[in-house]
Amino acid sequence: MTDAPPIAVMDATCALCSWGARMIHRLDKTGEIKIAPIQSKTGAALMRDNGLDPLDPDTWLFIEDGTVWRDFAALIRVGQRSGGVGHVFVALKLLPRPVRDWLYQRVARNRYAMFGRGDMCALPDPAFRARLLS
Repeated sequence: MTDAPPIAVMDATCALCSWGARMIHRLDKTGEIKIAPIQSKTGAALMRDNGLDPLDPDTWLFIEDGTVWRDFAALIRVGQRSGGVGHVFVALKLLPRPVRDWLYQRVARNRYAMFGRGDMCALPDPAFRARLLS
């Protein structure tokens, strides 16, 4: 799997995740990072491969060179890889891991109430849509 492109796996129906996918598209100047909505065949398979239930999408993953990051660790890695403004996410490392995990779970469990629903797959930008894996 080390020759596969980096992949972000996230909930396509979450407005916060849709914003995150747009930020990846904007910050990843290499164009290498692919996005696999968990509602897609690829995204669901990647969730299951990592012991996660694609029907309970409270986690998002970032997979690069065979390494899997989850939750805020995934955001931090994407920020490190993307550079620029993406480095803002690296500041999350200042929080102790238990605090990061607790905070992530609070936001993930309440994301629809806090941010609403969205549909990243409906975004019209052809360059963005080219990143989406089915």
